[in-house]
Amino acid sequence: MIVDAVVSILVLVGAVFALLGSIGLARFPDLLTRLHGPSKATTLGIGGLLLASIVFFSTRGDGVSLHELLITLFVAITTPVSAQLIAMAARKASDRKRPEPPHSP
Repeated sequence: MIVDAVVSILVLVGAVFALLGSIGLARFPDLLTRLHGPSKATTLGIGGLLLASIVFFSTRGDGVSLHELLITLFVAITTPVSAQLIAMAARKASDRKRPEPPHSP
């Protein structure tokens, strides 16, 4: 009964963070602010859901479930890297669009 309550709370927290991250992705005005929704809140949401999965499957059968730990590690490593690369690409693209300053004689 306690395990079910813990799993339910983790699923609920993960779902709320994933929902907030998705809303942030849809509602923020430009690319750089839209990066915060998926890279911060949605990562926490996925983490909560994966923790719920770890608790659930570890208590139901063959011991500790390591697949979810690997998924969590992969998401934790790749999300900040991809957000940084997208931000750098957006910055380079916006630098290209700016006009050159006038040169003095």
